[in-house]
Amino acid sequence: MAGHKYTLTPVDVPKVDTKYRRIVTRIPVPESLPLFEKLSKWEPVSMQGQPPIVWDRAVDCQVFDRWGNMWLDWSSCVLVSNIGHGRPEICDALRRALDKPLLATYVFPHEARAELCEMLAKLAPPGRDKVFLLSTGSEATENAIKLARTYGVRKHGRHKFVIVSFSGAFHGRTFGAQMAGGMDALKDWIVHPAPGFVQVPFPDGFRNEDTSFALFLKSLQRHGFGPEDVAGVITESYQGIGPNFLPDHYARELGAWCKKNDVVLIMDEVQAGFGRTGKMFCYEHYDLTPDLICCGKGISSSLPISAVIGRDDIMNLYAPGSMTSTHSASPLPVAAAVENLKILLRENLTQRAADLDKVLGPALDRIQKKYSANIGAAMHRGLVGGLLMVKPGTKDPDPDKALAINEKCLQKGLLMFAPVGFGGGCIKIAPPLTIPEDALKDGLSVLEESCAEVLGG
Repeated sequence: MAGHKYTLTPVDVPKVDTKYRRIVTRIPVPESLPLFEKLSKWEPVSMQGQPPIVWDRAVDCQVFDRWGNMWLDWSSCVLVSNIGHGRPEICDALRRALDKPLLATYVFPHEARAELCEMLAKLAPPGRDKVFLLSTGSEATENAIKLARTYGVRKHGRHKFVIVSFSGAFHGRTFGAQMAGGMDALKDWIVHPAPGFVQVPFPDGFRNEDTSFALFLKSLQRHGFGPEDVAGVITESYQGIGPNFLPDHYARELGAWCKKNDVVLIMDEVQAGFGRTGKMFCYEHYDLTPDLICCGKGISSSLPISAVIGRDDIMNLYAPGSMTSTHSASPLPVAAAVENLKILLRENLTQRAADLDKVLGPALDRIQKKYSANIGAAMHRGLVGGLLMVKPGTKDPDPDKALAINEKCLQKGLLMFAPVGFGGGCIKIAPPLTIPEDALKDGLSVLEESCAEVLGG
């Protein structure tokens, strides 16, 4: 990240002691430095880069260290902890699995696996009633790409193999997921890109002001392909680097085009799913019916698990034993996911996210307007939002300002993950869906105060 990194030199910061935040030490905590040194010795540098605090425990919307500090969490472990951290119901479900004991099953059946598959299928549109459980979001997107291409090739011939995705897209860190990704900087290691992956401009309305679906068709044509060549289109329901949302009209036209041309529409809901945007899945805002849905993160609010949900005729393309995963439906993550979905539905947290959008959205818009020279855009829906920091008079990202604001928030007891996307210039906001309204307002006051200290005014 250019020019500005989190300091590992402890600095004196004002003491904080409020209902949701408490800072009683220098930041970072001097006693924590040996752990960072140990991690630096034994881990690759790629694992560095998040705010320098050492998590000891996390409860609901708060994160605690061992030295008396308490942060209001706006990270949700990067969109994982939708129902809050450390839910007792999930802990109890895990203890029951441990007490059996049942820790691993490969692909041998267990009862909770069938329960979770049914629960997920019932959340999806009719006819999307097959569920393939996996471990990571990358696995989900890889398998969705594989299924879409298999469907196109087997049904229409080997010419229909192209996978279309979008500039700025992130679908994971494995080979196929990064081929479908839209960030060239993440692909330099590939050297010789695999054929059949093309990216078209994402209609975010800020960097790319053309939000017409005609741009999709022109871009595809420029790559030398027509609908007869395209096996699948994959897109995040909102791009995680923003969040950048698809314009509603564009999404609907994309869905209609895919249906007309028998193109598999894959919606990547790994970040966006399970109530985050005020709908169970973000694609519901667009009145879309995807053919395949990629899920992860918020599926369990805790342990690693992911899924592909989709049409029978696509999901059943592979014979028994030929599309599996060693830890598919592993008992502990499945137990966590089942309990997570029960809580999400019982407490109607999807509606809670929609209601709190009325607090988060206007506040972010107001902050953006106040600092419009430095904040190019505010994006938000439900309980996910972002502020794009720009260099005044341009649309160029300003990662230094983004990280400086992030660090100020950290010192005041508001925790976010490191600025993402847009050249590291996006401050991303993603609290647990359980966050009390007064806590959300408290965090917004800290964010605005930090903007004032960094940007002036």
